[in-house]
Amino acid sequence: MQLAQARAIAEGTADDLFSMLGPRPARGGVAISVFAPGADRMFAIAPGGTVELEPVQGAEEIFTGEIAGQGGYVLRKTTAAGETISYRDPYSFGPVLGDLDVHLIAEGTHRRLWEALGAHVMEHEGVQGTHFALWAPHAQRVSVVGPFNEWDGRRDVLRKRGSGLWEIFLPDLGEGTLYKYEIVDGSGQVLPLKADPVGFGGQLRPDNASVVRDISGYGWDDGAWMESRAARNAREAPISIYEVHLGSWWRDGTQNDRPISYKEAAVKLVDYAADMGFTHIELLPVAEHPFDGSWGYQPTGLYAPTVRHGPPHEFRDLVDAAHQKGLGILLDWVPAHFPSDAHGLAKFDGTPLYEYGDPREGFHRDWNTLIYDFGRPGVANFLIANASYWVQEYHVDGLRVDAVASMLYRDYSRNDGEWVPNKDGGRENYEAIDLLRRMNTEVYGAMPGTMTVAEESTAYPKVSRPVEDGGLGFGFKWNMGWMHDTLSYVALDPIYRQHHHHQVTFGLTYAFSENFVLALSHDEVVHGKGSMLGKMPGESAEKFANLRAYYGFMWGHPGKKLLFMGQEFAQSREWAFEGQLDWDLLDQPRHAGMQSLVRDLNRLYREMPALHRYDCLPEGFEWLDADAAEQNVFAWLRKGAPGDPPVVVVCNFSAVAQDGFAVGMPKGGAWREIFNSDATAYGGSGVGNMGRVRADQPGLKGQPASARMMLPPLSTLMFTPEDT
Repeated sequence: MQLAQARAIAEGTADDLFSMLGPRPARGGVAISVFAPGADRMFAIAPGGTVELEPVQGAEEIFTGEIAGQGGYVLRKTTAAGETISYRDPYSFGPVLGDLDVHLIAEGTHRRLWEALGAHVMEHEGVQGTHFALWAPHAQRVSVVGPFNEWDGRRDVLRKRGSGLWEIFLPDLGEGTLYKYEIVDGSGQVLPLKADPVGFGGQLRPDNASVVRDISGYGWDDGAWMESRAARNAREAPISIYEVHLGSWWRDGTQNDRPISYKEAAVKLVDYAADMGFTHIELLPVAEHPFDGSWGYQPTGLYAPTVRHGPPHEFRDLVDAAHQKGLGILLDWVPAHFPSDAHGLAKFDGTPLYEYGDPREGFHRDWNTLIYDFGRPGVANFLIANASYWVQEYHVDGLRVDAVASMLYRDYSRNDGEWVPNKDGGRENYEAIDLLRRMNTEVYGAMPGTMTVAEESTAYPKVSRPVEDGGLGFGFKWNMGWMHDTLSYVALDPIYRQHHHHQVTFGLTYAFSENFVLALSHDEVVHGKGSMLGKMPGESAEKFANLRAYYGFMWGHPGKKLLFMGQEFAQSREWAFEGQLDWDLLDQPRHAGMQSLVRDLNRLYREMPALHRYDCLPEGFEWLDADAAEQNVFAWLRKGAPGDPPVVVVCNFSAVAQDGFAVGMPKGGAWREIFNSDATAYGGSGVGNMGRVRADQPGLKGQPASARMMLPPLSTLMFTPEDT
């Protein structure tokens, strides 16, 4: 080895150590060069004997020598303190990734990117260890560092492959190893240490190193669920989602208010959601993130389930347990932006690699975050593969994609002159649109029966229509308009509601333009918005009655359902991520009654096909009375397939009972009252119709018969024919 090369290695300026270190053919044997900081003496132990390697004069941390034969060897170093350390030479191992991996990563088309990049515990060339691979196309040097090499970036420099790919196999490292990447940029500057973008685990904040996690070999026991999943996630299925922030659902008061673990959630949360009759649990983002106050919406480790609740296999335990209880698991997924933390993706290789370089495209002022460069093939591959990763590796049943509107429009939350138009001079982000279509195509193709849901707050067309029909390809879309309009209506004092009748009826003009989810999410109970109960007008009894009526209205309305945790028992205060839900409220009858009401609504929703089969089709809905503004009354018919009993829904949002109110009915005879939000079991006054009404009055508003009924104040009633 030339002295200049040896000094470059010792100074950390060499970028191709595989051409300088490790074994080289020599006459009669193998020449070995080793970089061994801290070594006083260095030995190579081979089948032919032990050879002491000699330091290079002028670069004494480099040792060279020859061993006889062609076999492998083990290195042994002794320090001046007399310590002896034996280890295998990482520069003696060949590459792990094949040419096809390199080619697909270069193209940005590697469908299982996580199997190539990241840290993988494996056996390579007969030796156990961990393979590290990273995409950093503008880096001059990439090293993996950790306690195993004293965080010294000179020691384990990755092999440079084509297209910005770097890799190394480190023998004898395994599960639980801490590591980061030291990257030298194109100008020779050493960047802040970076966590692994495709790492499968991370440290608990505030620490932020990646952690080697072996995610292979999990024994799933959810075969029956997986076979039935497609039917459970279909448009025709009853889908009622319980949205949960794991960190604040429940905390262990005996352990310093420790958040629930994945294994505890596999019992407590799963049993609770199943008992409440929900069909799915949606988790706020579980990807690793540095700041609790982001609730997970500013992730730095998209491939790592947060260690706040346990390691990856224990997250699988939660998913597996949910499936065995008949519950699906949805994840909030955040491809729109990422935080600028130094250990994350920001200027990852010294350039704006993952983000747009122009801040008019790449900086999100609302959240002080960076925006992915959706058009760069490697970035698009990183995101699309990540979506596929969660549904394949963790069996999650769907992804709710956050902040889709911010992706679709280049001028989102920007003033004139502060954004960059697309190639046609418009505001649509063509690259993001293409990415979302590709993501949906890949997810539905990789794991049939899954679902994707868009949180999209504009009127962008065909969000939940197939890609081949010009849509974005999502399965469902949150109905933000319905949420804003109806919450605004129900927050009014009843005496003013007659002037805002249209805020309830307007939603039915577009209710079937998308496959909608009616979402009362975490966003509606934070940042000073108050709790759902707190939004309701009146004194305590009226607040509860309003909320019970509103929930009945929601479950009777077309669209799938989503309720954020705590809303099911009318938590009084708004959500706070630092604590847990106020479970002690269930000792109070009105809160327990609200919980019973939601449980019964979920049961009815599942059992009555008319309430769910055509949630997304106009054939399932018909107005019976949309014009009773002065009375604050709405009545409609929900229909299923031929043979499914119909359901009549009547809402009275006035504060007075209305006795003898006439409602047109689709057939004569007795109709059983299957739901009354004013029932005493729910904390109501018990006003009702003694269990049934008779449609024995003349036809009304286009219906062949009508029934006069008692409408309790602030209530929702549901009826079905008694002869079914």
